[in-house]
Amino acid sequence: MTLTQLNAFVLVARLGSVTAAASALGVSEPAVSQALTALRQHLGDQLITRGPAGMTLTPGGSRLLATASQIVVLGAEAQAAVRAAQGAPEQLRVVATSTFAEFVAGPLMDAFTRRFSSSVEVSTGVALTGEQATLVGNRLADVAFGPALGGEQPIPVVSEPIFKYRLIVVAAGHATLRGPARPAGQPRQWRWLVDPDGADPGSETARLLARLGIPENGVRVFPSQTAAWAAAADGAGVAPAIEHLVSQQLRRGELAQVELPGVPVEARWHATMLERQHRSAVAGALRRFLGTPEAMQLMRSPATGVPPSRFRPPVYVTIWS
Repeated sequence: MTLTQLNAFVLVARLGSVTAAASALGVSEPAVSQALTALRQHLGDQLITRGPAGMTLTPGGSRLLATASQIVVLGAEAQAAVRAAQGAPEQLRVVATSTFAEFVAGPLMDAFTRRFSSSVEVSTGVALTGEQATLVGNRLADVAFGPALGGEQPIPVVSEPIFKYRLIVVAAGHATLRGPARPAGQPRQWRWLVDPDGADPGSETARLLARLGIPENGVRVFPSQTAAWAAAADGAGVAPAIEHLVSQQLRRGELAQVELPGVPVEARWHATMLERQHRSAVAGALRRFLGTPEAMQLMRSPATGVPPSRFRPPVYVTIWS
């Protein structure tokens, strides 16, 4: 029985699938399945079974989950303690929703590392909102940026609001639209162009689509928010957008706001971390930095941001090896 096997079991149990666990760890699905199979053989228990309602824990799996979660957390703490004794740079592992990662995470982390006195290694990845609390609670991430999170975790997590924004809907502007300045028909008949957040059930974008009753076949997912906006500017459909992030395109007339009932939507970005007494020093410093005028200005106007290709779920080799 190894940390690798326990970690695979905990993530499959808490995230509900081998696919989600593999994505969170940054490894292949067969690697997670093999680790889970080895643990089942070692303990002589299936631990997790698949039924019509999804993954279900066996009685043995239910008893193992709490203990395994504690072991995984202790393993991460042991790794951090050894790194500190060796004088290695502190690690700051960040996960965020797709839009936050695309526009805000890069400039924000760059500014933080410039200000932080000691050396720090920052890794940033994109994670679904349903995965974020599990990653933080199991010490696979130090902070998650996105909606407020909850749920039972081995170490309790807290979500604190850090920035208020408005979610709007945009379409091609007068200068670029070949035809009407607004899409014809009703919202359910439009083609909706979204970034990966639109396929994340816990995101504000997905909630907006659900409230408007948009069918799945009316949604097209693009690799980034920028790509979705570009398609909307070309007249391919309408796109949800965070108002202050799309302000330049609105000013240039490339895009125009679509008026809909219940839109704009008031929302907030949250930072989800462990409770104060469990946070690392660098995570605590980041939380203090998020309240500074510099951080607020970067979230309000992050400039060019960082290309989405730089944001991949990090692989934690020390846990998986």
